[in-house]
Amino acid sequence: MPKAMAILGSALFFVIAPLGLAGFVPWWVTHWAFRPAFFGLEPTRAVGGLLILLGAPGVVDSFARFALEGLGTPAPIAPPRKLVVTGLFCRVRNPIYIAVVAVILGQALLFADNRLLWYGALLWLFFHVWVVLIEEPILVETFGAEYETYRAHVPRWIPRLTPWRAA
Repeated sequence: MPKAMAILGSALFFVIAPLGLAGFVPWWVTHWAFRPAFFGLEPTRAVGGLLILLGAPGVVDSFARFALEGLGTPAPIAPPRKLVVTGLFCRVRNPIYIAVVAVILGQALLFADNRLLWYGALLWLFFHVWVVLIEEPILVETFGAEYETYRAHVPRWIPRLTPWRAA
């Protein structure tokens, strides 16, 4: 896929998937209205804001890497042609899913809405099942030994402290 098409496709998928899942749905549930802080602890709001501030750039950076380095998109219908193992991908295999859930859980804490806590947990469970049953087998089939080496060195969900570098 030409780089310009990869950028356009990634931008379109960004609006549909992460912006919808971590932007529209939380707004629809909460209307971004503040409730009393969880357990009366206002610092939980700061933790929520921090999760949002850490998660949002992670999604944007990862999408950009799919387009610019992988020459594809995160969308299953237009996957990358090259395995992306830089940026957050050198620390954890699924930074987009982690970042999207972080933004959702951040909003749950910021607005003190337990419905978003449940939504974030269920979405992570869906992501986990999707990754294990569908995404990883496709990556093994597509990238073979290159993906197997990457998978052996980079964890699925808990980021490495030091970045992994491909040989």
